[in-house]
Amino acid sequence: MNDFTQIKTDARKAAFAARKLAFDAAHASQSAFLSEVLAGYRGVPLAGYAPMRTEIDPLPALAEAAAHGLVGMPVIKSAATPLDFREWTPECAMIEGTFGAYIPQRGEWIEPEILIVPLVAFDRKGGRLGYGGGFYDRTIERLRARRATMAIGFAFEAQELTDLPLEPTDQPLDLIVTEKGIITPASC
Repeated sequence: MNDFTQIKTDARKAAFAARKLAFDAAHASQSAFLSEVLAGYRGVPLAGYAPMRTEIDPLPALAEAAAHGLVGMPVIKSAATPLDFREWTPECAMIEGTFGAYIPQRGEWIEPEILIVPLVAFDRKGGRLGYGGGFYDRTIERLRARRATMAIGFAFEAQELTDLPLEPTDQPLDLIVTEKGIITPASC
């Protein structure tokens, strides 16, 4: 393992520990600021995620958004490829997909213009540390090549780190939403 890989591993470990503590203290209104942001984009196709383990829960905000337009959930079709998105509604049947993430059992494929992105850590410059598979970086890059696409990181405030180990392929976030507020990334 090289030094950079070890730095990323250490950053993920610290962020997972912070996220677990925040998750344990989470309250029902943790997605209120996400709802506030999405209300300004009613009708714009968007995609979120079904939370796994200690991820912050976007489902209440996604349910509100689904009343006004298309909402999708990510589907991993194969390793080292971008994600695709299947239409989701609060009442649709969900099945376990790759890595244990729940996905809609059936539904139309959609292409979002807004992407709610789970993460392990973030910084105030719009940097994001994910799980290491590169799925979201590939996906954001593909979507942005086709049209303007907003990537919104959704995380607990405790997941903020000041010095993320980023690579040239890491796609920046346009906005970060936590249970405590909305952060517009600062330019480098």
